[in-house]
Amino acid sequence: MANAGLCWAAPSPIKSWAGGLDDQDPWQVAQKIADRLSAITPISGPDFLIADHGAKPCELISVRAWISHDKQATISSPHPQATDCYAAIATAIQTCHAAGGGRVVVPAGNWYCAGPIVLLSNVHVHLQAGAQIFFSPNPADYARHGDIDCGPNGRLVRSRWQSNDCLNFSPMIYAIGQSNIALTGEDWSSILNGQAGVPFSENGQCWWSYKGNLGNVKRQQATENGLNAQNPDNMKMVAPHLTDEQVQLIQGKDDRWRSDFGYLPALSEAGVPSDRRIFGLGHYLRPPMIQLIDCNAILLQGYQTTNTPFWQHHPVHCSDLAIRHVWVNSMGPNNDGIDPDACVDVLIDACTFNTGDDCIAIKSGKDLDVGYGAAKNIVIQNCTMVSGHGALTLGSEMSGGIENIYAQNLVFENKNWKTSGLNTGIRLKTNMNRGGYLRNLYVRNVSLPNGVSTNAKFYKPLDPAAGLDHVATGAGAIITIDCDYAPQEDNVRNRVPQVSNIFLTGINAGNVATSSGSYSCYQALAIQGPVRRSYNGSALHPLIEPVHDINISNCSFGTPSNDAQPFYVYNASNIRFTDVRIGAEKLNAVVNAPI
Repeated sequence: MANAGLCWAAPSPIKSWAGGLDDQDPWQVAQKIADRLSAITPISGPDFLIADHGAKPCELISVRAWISHDKQATISSPHPQATDCYAAIATAIQTCHAAGGGRVVVPAGNWYCAGPIVLLSNVHVHLQAGAQIFFSPNPADYARHGDIDCGPNGRLVRSRWQSNDCLNFSPMIYAIGQSNIALTGEDWSSILNGQAGVPFSENGQCWWSYKGNLGNVKRQQATENGLNAQNPDNMKMVAPHLTDEQVQLIQGKDDRWRSDFGYLPALSEAGVPSDRRIFGLGHYLRPPMIQLIDCNAILLQGYQTTNTPFWQHHPVHCSDLAIRHVWVNSMGPNNDGIDPDACVDVLIDACTFNTGDDCIAIKSGKDLDVGYGAAKNIVIQNCTMVSGHGALTLGSEMSGGIENIYAQNLVFENKNWKTSGLNTGIRLKTNMNRGGYLRNLYVRNVSLPNGVSTNAKFYKPLDPAAGLDHVATGAGAIITIDCDYAPQEDNVRNRVPQVSNIFLTGINAGNVATSSGSYSCYQALAIQGPVRRSYNGSALHPLIEPVHDINISNCSFGTPSNDAQPFYVYNASNIRFTDVRIGAEKLNAVVNAPI
């Protein structure tokens, strides 16, 4: 099994884990976390029915809408004359909170809400079986009720968008600084519907079109990626303290930084305080469906999310969070399933994912927004990933670091492999901008019955002459460690990522019958350590550590379609294979790939 540039050695006996956890068995540590968080239950108390506060169910009509980034269908949506239940739900929550806590009940039926549901301490919001909340698809309804008046940009809330802090549209479900909160459903007929593919304007705009064109339908309308004239044409207008050299670095060589997608991270790099990073109306940063910030003692359980504007669940700097038995089901652009961001002590248990982006993606801030610290002590177990981009992803926004992650007993089903295959199974994404670190990742007992995509999406280096453009970090590898993810997106690249102490065992992939043969993937593994050419900081000789101490044991990765290079390793050391089968070969070796 030839791989140019690799150094091979026979493996020596090693422990099944390394230090950093007081030398405990990591799975015993994981079990303690899971046991404690499994005991989280909602506060007991009286019921508060939203109907008692003026809520009325609505009639539904048929509308033409997008159901994914490339498909339209006729779906049900509230009648234009539907009663807006925003005030009734808000009053029920406030009354429950003032009474010392209890349960706010959404009965079976269809309910229309033109604004956010804001959770308060000691309140449990419960959707009965057959209850569906249809949130307004109009962005203006999420710039009306926030507690911060931003003038023409609307009344906004403190939020975080792709791990950068800002003031923005409210998420559909929102809480900040609350304790002992719960959002539950009776079963998966209890639905939170963001209606993100339903047009809100005559020209067909919807939440998802803020990302860009949907399908083959092209419109002349602003998006998050296009130049926004609301943003200044020079960073000194908002950050006069910057030197000319700093401005040039942050702005880069063109105007891409003036898109909303580029402007928010530019504000972070410039050190502009988050309360001056004002978006909302006139801007195009879609809010997540559920965002909880600075909260603790949280239960999310037993409901379905669908048609969400952006990430489906985005808890930020939360602790003691249990997410159980949720059907995470939304296929729009950037519809990640669950993205714990700088959270500590989290359990994700028995959830099922069908997503338009990563199923689970662990985050910890981006650029200079690292005040919340690392994401750590997260247990993921008993979940099924029907489809998505990455099944279990770490990053790409991980500037604050990620550590002590435990994932076990997972099925990466890849059910839709014929039409839209799972891009990769376990994926780390970072680069010289996101930096950060990943350490102490433990994964065991993972099944990939249909493998992952057998077609590769290749890495795009900043310098094509580097000769690194053939590695399948975008799609096609079962395990991906990518320390040079999308370097073109980030003008500032002066933070070197560190990746170490990873243990992967019991990962088994099946082949599928493609037109060219029976395969499980394009490459079994794509491990790309930091790429020196991407660094543009001031240090003449920055310390760039290789990815190191990656332990892969008792795995069967099926048959890669790239038989010439079934796995790839760059700038990595001490990659240990123990009883690992790739195609017809079995590996027992230590691999080093110096740059």
